[in-house]
Amino acid sequence: MIVSIKSLPSKQFQDIKKSIREQATIQVAKKNILIRALKAFGKESILQLDKHIDDGCAFAISNTEGYELAGLISKNKTPVFAKAGQEAPEDIEVKDGPTDLMPGPAISELGALGLQVAVEDGKISIKKSKVVINKGQTINAASASILQKLNIQPFTIGLEPVAIYDIESEKIYTDIKIDPEETATNLRESASKALGFAQKIAYYAKETIGYLLAKANTNAEHLNKLQPSEETHSEETKTETPSKESKETEEKPKEESKDETPSEESKTEDKPKEQEK
Repeated sequence: MIVSIKSLPSKQFQDIKKSIREQATIQVAKKNILIRALKAFGKESILQLDKHIDDGCAFAISNTEGYELAGLISKNKTPVFAKAGQEAPEDIEVKDGPTDLMPGPAISELGALGLQVAVEDGKISIKKSKVVINKGQTINAASASILQKLNIQPFTIGLEPVAIYDIESEKIYTDIKIDPEETATNLRESASKALGFAQKIAYYAKETIGYLLAKANTNAEHLNKLQPSEETHSEETKTETPSKESKETEEKPKEESKDETPSEESKTEDKPKEQEK
């Protein structure tokens, strides 16, 4: 791996070398010597690395897989204060809350950055968080001074991977950006979205079967509530179907009504009365 050691103080460089010496050996040399070493390697594929070599570069030689080594190097970086003339690597934000600054000229300096401040318990307090320097913006001397007073270290120093040469595949890899925290966050978000999608389309897998069974059980319970039970259904059937006894009871009044109809004899008895009249 070609690594950049530009602007890396000697103490930090020695500390990094010690921290990764079990995984890699760092070799520092002048540009022309590094290129001669590539030519001496005896493979055409590795010669393409020469265009990535610049002043302030070194070789990191290791049996560890290239991107794994790059991840290890990324963890061995030291935060530092900003200097005038540097470009902000990301948005630099000042968080709200108390500071250790005493009231005085610092109040106007903080106000020049657009920060809302107040004095609480004899010290300056930031009332509202604010991005004071945007990504890619050049940091001026006044901003660098305030960030240092607030103990904000927006930069990190360490070995910067430039290019990786894999001996087995004989391939060169560039644009090596390793951010373990961001990668882990992206993986968690992707896994969550994938799980939700799999549950939505009822894709059966070890991760989704528990949810799908629980959903099926809930749906079954709802269906049971909507359908009448067998006991209720039989009671309703009994109520609607009239029994033989009820039929006979209903028919009896009809028979009595037949008896009330006057017979022929009674009609004959009534006739003499009519003659007498």
